[in-house]
Amino acid sequence: MLLITSNKPQRLLYMHYVQRVTPAELAAAYEELKAVLTELPSSFRLLADLSQVEFMEPECLTELGRAMDLIDQHGVNLIVRVIPDPAKDIGLNILAIFHYPRHPRTITCQNLADALRQLARWK
Repeated sequence: MLLITSNKPQRLLYMHYVQRVTPAELAAAYEELKAVLTELPSSFRLLADLSQVEFMEPECLTELGRAMDLIDQHGVNLIVRVIPDPAKDIGLNILAIFHYPRHPRTITCQNLADALRQLARWK
């Protein structure tokens, strides 16, 4: 499951991946992501919370790349990821090389509290 929300005054896009994540769910959320991004100014920040992921199917990489392309096109300048278990990182750094040509600053944290501190630091 993927939950997407934004906070326009904070220039923040929040994507929360939960339990088992499938390519079909990510594809279905793409239109929602497009709509949410229209509400945000350029130079927004992304908080990608993967702390509740139990399993992400390898086929999700295509949809993740598509979402990254869209996020990059809308002007993300900071990406903060929450990945408590490095073994559950399905190659986001490698995907980022190809899908974030503007090279936004990227920070990976082990918990949400650390991620929020990073977001506050890089307003």
